[in-house]
Amino acid sequence: MGLWIDTDMGFDDLAAVLVLTNAGKSIDGMSLIAGNSPLSTVRANAASAAKTFGWDFPIYTGREHAVMGGLETAERILGPKGMLSSGKHLPDCAPIAENSAFDALCTWLDASSTDGDDKHILALGPLGNLAALVLARPDLAGKIDQVTWMGGAAGRGNHTALAEYNAFADPEALAILLAHIVPVRMVELDLCRSVLAVPSDVDPIRNTGGKNAELLADLTAGYIDIGISRGRSGMAIFDPLAAVTLVDRDVVTFVDAHIAVDTSNGVARGQTHIERVEPGTAKRNGQFGLGVDANRARSIIFDALKAEAAK
Repeated sequence: MGLWIDTDMGFDDLAAVLVLTNAGKSIDGMSLIAGNSPLSTVRANAASAAKTFGWDFPIYTGREHAVMGGLETAERILGPKGMLSSGKHLPDCAPIAENSAFDALCTWLDASSTDGDDKHILALGPLGNLAALVLARPDLAGKIDQVTWMGGAAGRGNHTALAEYNAFADPEALAILLAHIVPVRMVELDLCRSVLAVPSDVDPIRNTGGKNAELLADLTAGYIDIGISRGRSGMAIFDPLAAVTLVDRDVVTFVDAHIAVDTSNGVARGQTHIERVEPGTAKRNGQFGLGVDANRARSIIFDALKAEAAK
């Protein structure tokens, strides 16, 4: 399987990559997009993560604004670095070079006619890079076998009362993918809320004693503190859960759906509407995760973090 990651590189994005690499998954490339943080911060985080954890796949620079312009970040929650920490942060590093994510995605998809691989994209942020591809090169977009996207919400939102952040940040991008019947598989907010990172998860990472153990433990603790500061027992695991679905097909149960997104400028902007439909019906335009084995998902995620921390 050919695998590409599209990301706005916060801590849970980083953890998602570690889930894949710990499982031995080969990553063909990564495209960056503004989202949790402005693109400059995303590029710096990606460069530092690649150097720190030894990622050898190519990384490309994508969009810095939503499809219709503007930028909605989560800096008010995640801070100016795009990652909170109880201590250590990723070391300062020169940002990724401004090489074109659009061109790289086109080249990767075009290769499907010769390499024979399925083309699967794990999307962990707003969908503007993929929407740009769909509009400019629908012939290549048709070669995407699956987009697994952490985004949307079947119930209440987290960035607004009704909208999940990745959907709210660029609802037009999601609408474009859905309108062009790109095979989107949603790992949505309510599903992620079933899988929590809790304070007792930190010390086992720290105690592995590897060169990045303190860093990963501090970043994990900073992430968990987001939930704790809001009176919860822990923090929902978002992007790593989407990655888990590529490692163990039985962890999440996906069902066919009709998915729509509100692109108005009103209070419902970014709200996703998910209707389960029978397989094969004309109304179907995607899938969403209906259920999850939370214990199995947690085991895969934290085994990956501890394995990386032990190196």
